[in-house]
Amino acid sequence: MQTYTSRKEVPVYEKWNLADIYLEISNWEEDYHLVEQQAEQLKRYDGNIHSGHSLYQYLQQKEVLSFHFNKLYAYAMLSVDENTRDTNAQSLLERAKQLSVKVSSSTSFFMPYLLSLDEITLEGYLEEEEKLEYFAEDLWESFRYKKHVLSKEKEELLSQLGDAMSVPSHTFGMINNADIKFGDVTNDNGERVELTRGMYAKLIENENRDKRREAYKAYYQPYVQLKNSIASTLAAAIKNNVTLAKIRQYPSALEKSLFGDKVPKDVYENLIQTTKKNIAPLHRYTQIRKEKLQLDEIRQYDMSVPLVSGVKQVISYEEAYETMCKALAPLGEEYIQILKEFKDARYIDVRETPGKRSGAYNLGVYGVHPFILLNHQDDLDSLFTLVHECGHGVHSRLSSEHQPQITARYSIFVAEVASTVNEVLLINYLLNNEQNVEARKHLLNHFIDQFKGTFFTQVMFAEFEKITHEMAEKGTPLNVEVFNQTYESLFREYNGNELVFDEEVKYGWSRIPHFYRPFYVYKYATGFASAIHLATRILEGDQDTLQSYLEFLKSGSSDYPLDLLKKTGVDLTSPYPIENSLKKFEELVEEFSKL
Repeated sequence: MQTYTSRKEVPVYEKWNLADIYLEISNWEEDYHLVEQQAEQLKRYDGNIHSGHSLYQYLQQKEVLSFHFNKLYAYAMLSVDENTRDTNAQSLLERAKQLSVKVSSSTSFFMPYLLSLDEITLEGYLEEEEKLEYFAEDLWESFRYKKHVLSKEKEELLSQLGDAMSVPSHTFGMINNADIKFGDVTNDNGERVELTRGMYAKLIENENRDKRREAYKAYYQPYVQLKNSIASTLAAAIKNNVTLAKIRQYPSALEKSLFGDKVPKDVYENLIQTTKKNIAPLHRYTQIRKEKLQLDEIRQYDMSVPLVSGVKQVISYEEAYETMCKALAPLGEEYIQILKEFKDARYIDVRETPGKRSGAYNLGVYGVHPFILLNHQDDLDSLFTLVHECGHGVHSRLSSEHQPQITARYSIFVAEVASTVNEVLLINYLLNNEQNVEARKHLLNHFIDQFKGTFFTQVMFAEFEKITHEMAEKGTPLNVEVFNQTYESLFREYNGNELVFDEEVKYGWSRIPHFYRPFYVYKYATGFASAIHLATRILEGDQDTLQSYLEFLKSGSSDYPLDLLKKTGVDLTSPYPIENSLKKFEELVEEFSKL
């Protein structure tokens, strides 16, 4: 596999092109100053909206501001993620964040103003100005928040605190992406070299147990060393969530997070309870893993090594892309043509380089196109990651094309459905086209591990978030010991008694970026359950499901997430989708066990 010591070495066609957003940095500066001016103009509407016409003017100007601000923020963020050590890019992002505070401050008056109106007055404004129809649904949606919006002065104060409230997340991001230095490992030439995330992903799957153990210890070394700093950062993030929920008069931080998507608390709790009731197949899989590896005791660094040896494939990026297009063919020609455009038009940043942000994501920029970040490692995991992120990318593209700006951005709740449908279609394609029994076992093993990571692990994380936020709400101090005890207890419950614990296991909480986006991870699991249902129907040739799914991808946020999913035949208010996906997991484990 080709490795790169700098971004300059990466071929141009494997790097995204930020000139698609701004041709020159001077264009970014122009938009920056434009947004500053627009923010000042919006302030003038404070106390001066007395008619349907002036209400429309404010909303229309705010939407124009949002368009330009989102572009300049995206450009700054993507520039940093190309190289987190680039001080010029960091400066752009810092300025964009400061501008965000100004924008929030200049518009903070609006929600208290809107909610001070009675419904008759708002209806009168809508009748008076027909152009307001575009914003009508959004305006009525705002009334749902009536009891959670503060006075104009308090809202302005909160908006000015926005930058300070984001410090824990920003600090963890800098620790995790720029400052972390992993321990040393031994490479194939017998030399001691510093571990990278890309190397870790490879080594933790190495058939040599000593290499796995060495990589595991080296990976966790900085997290254990920085445990107090990271615990302080996470505790501050959780306290911020709890404090904001109290200030805005939500019953809990969890319910505050669920409110926007109109997701009942029952959906979250049902996910955890149903998963724990059906945890036995996961424990069975741990036993199979121990037996297959012929170990006296199984440890955390044994949980990622493939159980079928000798079939590990090297899959180049070119080959991965070709495989993806074949696997997703059931979604139709339009879908495949969009995927081909992603590659040809450089929407994807492919390779791992020093300082580049870790992991993978998709960022849709309205009016431009999606940008997908990868750290491709030429293996099966990277193929799945490519398919996953392109699912998000096509979702962004279709929603932007078929929805106006106001409803183009889809909820995170439905985002994981689009990515996981792709993964299910991929594993189905790979299994159908693989005759070799050992290779089939390898693919089954891989999908079981994917299922475990996308579903079970995320449910465990979701429960960790729920418990730690409830502790903060009761005034329990949050520190390293509390996080360790909570995480270790849950890890044992989810993974079973077969697993022998190393000291590092209980520090698992310290490396999870998603904990700085409160109550986000459960959506991976609900998305996965929804995707299992949809992909199964599509593969069965159900044209109604296929059409409703493609409409779903074009829907953005034109309806509440649970209602959008109901239109495709998925009802997450019932336990059925969760039970159905867990039944699928049990079948996979059973089939793998027989093979």
